[in-house]
Amino acid sequence: MKQGLSLRTSQHLVLTPQLQQSIRLLQLSTLELGQEVEQMLDENPFLERTLDDDTPYDVPALPQTASATAIAEEANSNSSTEYDEPNWEGDGTYDFASNEGEWGDSHHADEADATELARNQESLYQFLHRQSLELHLDETDACALRFLIESLNEDGYLEDPLEDLAHTLAAGDAEAFAGLVPRFTVALQRLQQMEPTGVGARNLAECLRLQLQARLDDAEEGFSEITPKCAATLHTALRICDQPMDVLARRDIRTLMHTCHASDVEIREAITLIARLEPKPGRRFVDVERHVIVPDVLVIAVPKTRANASNGPQFRVMLNPDVMPRLRVHDIYANVLRNHRSTGNDASTHAALQQRLQEARWFIKNIQQRFDTILRVSMAIVERQKNFFTHGELAMRPLVLREIADELGLHESTISRVTTAKYMATPFGTFELKYFFGSGLGTDSGGNASSTAVRALIKQFISAENTRKPLSDSQISEMLKEQGIDCARRTVAKYREGLKIAPASLRKAL
Repeated sequence: MKQGLSLRTSQHLVLTPQLQQSIRLLQLSTLELGQEVEQMLDENPFLERTLDDDTPYDVPALPQTASATAIAEEANSNSSTEYDEPNWEGDGTYDFASNEGEWGDSHHADEADATELARNQESLYQFLHRQSLELHLDETDACALRFLIESLNEDGYLEDPLEDLAHTLAAGDAEAFAGLVPRFTVALQRLQQMEPTGVGARNLAECLRLQLQARLDDAEEGFSEITPKCAATLHTALRICDQPMDVLARRDIRTLMHTCHASDVEIREAITLIARLEPKPGRRFVDVERHVIVPDVLVIAVPKTRANASNGPQFRVMLNPDVMPRLRVHDIYANVLRNHRSTGNDASTHAALQQRLQEARWFIKNIQQRFDTILRVSMAIVERQKNFFTHGELAMRPLVLREIADELGLHESTISRVTTAKYMATPFGTFELKYFFGSGLGTDSGGNASSTAVRALIKQFISAENTRKPLSDSQISEMLKEQGIDCARRTVAKYREGLKIAPASLRKAL
């Protein structure tokens, strides 16, 4: 075999640590970026926060009449909500009865107290532990109850069977397991008597039964008064909850009449009562602050003046200063390192510190570049979707990532990273940047209609429908064709499911 030497040139991309960090920071959400900044502040001594009155980047100042927080709150308050249809599952607040007093009001004070506690940031677990202290149990029973409380999920359900929980705690000890199961059984009975009513249920049917039985128990013990008719409805509702839940979900009146031995009217009244119950007892304790979306970008309509009156609606796009980290290189440490002359064994330490100083500078530069890119992409989106910011989602136009990428000279993957988990506060609510992109459907005029606008139109049709004769997907498809939009029935079904709207059979009012 003959050996030889040859030269060959090739091109390949080398991702430097600085470029890798830039890409990673770009795809982080605001919350994740905050965590990254905190970690870097802990690890790098050359990085420090600036004072509140210092501005780290060239950020446009907000109008004196509105702060970033106020704009975000106003945008969230104006956010459009999805079509809310009456359903058997209920949310604990839907009012079907004209006279609530006939059902008794013994639980209202407890529910109000629980809501107030939730507002004060007391968790479901804290609320239950506080109630358990009032039972004055011995140490073993108190531990069993405490273990069950900690085993609940966020909605207040006990998902794991008592035997599985006992196995976990017994750690293979057969004698300990045999003693734990009966203690857990008693502890569960105590848990299910606590507030909020329905807590500790193993499934939805048990949760509903606990709430219905509590109303009957209060009436029998004299804590509330209900009419004989309401008591009969409660008993019918209990029998319904003993049936498979899918029968109730389908509102199969005929089957329920047969299995519960009740009339059509009695079944309908019982289903109406069930719809008023709370399917998720722990819902009111969920920490709302966790789910608050802080926008990265703010869009504000510019008031019309004589100078811009002829240019149509104008919008101002700016970064939200509330989410921008205020960082700088620690001047004192940097100056000491700059003026220090390293010799001998001190040279390696000096080089390591120089590296950390450079990392701090890179980090600040990459964060600035992240926000600059978000602002550029946001401005391009607003320019192309100006009709949305003027008229709402029905005026959304088709838009794909490539259009913005070509306009800004960026790669599609960069646009994808920028638009994921980044949010924009608009006059119509707060939306993820990705929301403004969507494919197009053909129209009679030869143009395209945005899939987002079609979804909005479907939601509008359903919200205005006769609930006794709800629109089928085929009917909605025909209505869209009348609007000049070619949308097949299967596409309508896909969009409806994406909007979390039930099919016509489940939207039908009783």
